[in-house]
Amino acid sequence: MSSHTEWQKFILNEDLDEKTIFTYIQGLQEIISNIKPRTITEKRRITLAEGHLREVKRYARKMQTSIGLLQEKLSILEESRGDD
Repeated sequence: MSSHTEWQKFILNEDLDEKTIFTYIQGLQEIISNIKPRTITEKRRITLAEGHLREVKRYARKMQTSIGLLQEKLSILEESRGDD
């Protein structure tokens, strides 16, 4: 299977067992990196999009950390509730 076919399946959301926000971010990064700007304005827009994507990735990491902590707290609460 060619990488082009795999990429099309990714874009069409086929054959992916587990999709995370990081999967989508990586896909967007690849798309943006493959765009070849023809004008200075397009180059600036791509640079801006890359910056926005970095910020999204940073916030996604923070959200994943927060979700992990909340899941731990929930687990502890459920365990303590079960002890009663």
